[in-house]
Amino acid sequence: MRSDHVPNLRDVGGMTTENGSQLLRGRLLRSALPAARDTVPDGIVWPPSLVIDLRSDGEAEAIHPLARSGARIVNLPLLSALRPETAQWEDLDGLYLVLLDDASMYLVELVREVGSATGATLIHCAAGKDRTGVSIALLLRLVGVSREAIVEDYLATAAAEQAISGRLRRGAGWRHRAALPPAFFAVSSAAIEGVLDVWDAHEGGVHGWFRSVGGDDSTVERLRRTLIG
Repeated sequence: MRSDHVPNLRDVGGMTTENGSQLLRGRLLRSALPAARDTVPDGIVWPPSLVIDLRSDGEAEAIHPLARSGARIVNLPLLSALRPETAQWEDLDGLYLVLLDDASMYLVELVREVGSATGATLIHCAAGKDRTGVSIALLLRLVGVSREAIVEDYLATAAAEQAISGRLRRGAGWRHRAALPPAFFAVSSAAIEGVLDVWDAHEGGVHGWFRSVGGDDSTVERLRRTLIG
């Protein structure tokens, strides 16, 4: 049986907030689609205790690849929340901004889930770039990681392009991916910067935005304790 590393896997622990706190390792992982027989580099907590799968029904398997690992699987299908009139996007910049508007309820639930987790949480979609990128950016910004560090983490996906493509050619959503415009495969700093601009421009910053879409300060505090201690 074939065994590979989990594509685009990394632990965001070790990142530093703007006030000098450091994120704990072994709490928050991000990746592309994992497989049941995947291996991981030394130092990565595996399997995770919680897996948050951001894919929609048409992309997903009947049984999640990590379901038999003992992980609790939570599906938050960000793209499924998009309203029909906003479902056409020309580029990643537009897609990311629509996600903030239409899928905000899932993003609030994601923050709650990560903040309540007692072990390692893995967040993934298909490539681990777009839906995962926006989700990870929100978590990191809420606990005070700088824009520059968030963009740097987002751009790290570019180094995993070959592994991601290989995985997705064998995945359940390959037909959907084949129909996407080439621009959607880019790792776009402008797209994630646009998301950060929305949060920074909101009254109260990212915390004000989070409250405006149904989140609350106690949820953010639980997240901070989980990721920073």
